[in-house]
Amino acid sequence: MALGRLLHGDPQHDTDGTAIGHGRGYELFTTVAFGGRRDRVFARLAALSGARPGDRVLDVGCGTGYLTRRMATAVAPDGTALGVDPADQVVDHARRLAAALPGCTFERGIAEELAAPDASFDVVVSSLMIHHLPAGVRPRALAEMYRVCRPGGRLLVADFRPPESRIGRHLVGAATGPAMEHNPIDELDGLVRDAGFTGVGVGDLRPWMRYVTGVRPAERQDPA
Repeated sequence: MALGRLLHGDPQHDTDGTAIGHGRGYELFTTVAFGGRRDRVFARLAALSGARPGDRVLDVGCGTGYLTRRMATAVAPDGTALGVDPADQVVDHARRLAAALPGCTFERGIAEELAAPDASFDVVVSSLMIHHLPAGVRPRALAEMYRVCRPGGRLLVADFRPPESRIGRHLVGAATGPAMEHNPIDELDGLVRDAGFTGVGVGDLRPWMRYVTGVRPAERQDPA
């Protein structure tokens, strides 16, 4: 369906996941879907990330950069926020929206193979991205987020929380496709723990979001 293609796009050549198909259309859709709460929700996500002025932030699967821009504001004046996304058109759109915002940049990149050095960011965030990845790729993406997060650094991952009612889920599926209708959101905190993050916290933000926070420990305790 047209809206499903807009939200989940066509498969990219260098990632096993999918990407947003059209930046302006996605901006319009999410503004309507959040029912006037979008700004409040993403302001809360930025606060929950624990980002502080001067931090280096990475936003994985940034889309049009709505959260990236929020993070850039949170770490100003001396911090930086980098958003990465696999879709060239969306990255270009994000750059235009952030043209006047210091410290906010965007690059093409994929969640399961981040082009960043180990331990290079103080905070790693991601919103409405995990459901774009096949189930088998999600652990790789979280492992990459762990790798680029510095010891003691912080993680925030937020994704779409389907309605509890069967009718609500069906309506979501009819509008957007199965990825959002059947998003296994209850598995998200387990993925974060399995990647090695500790101090994991979970919460919901109305109307559609669940978030998971965690910390990369100073020394990873690998299973025996």
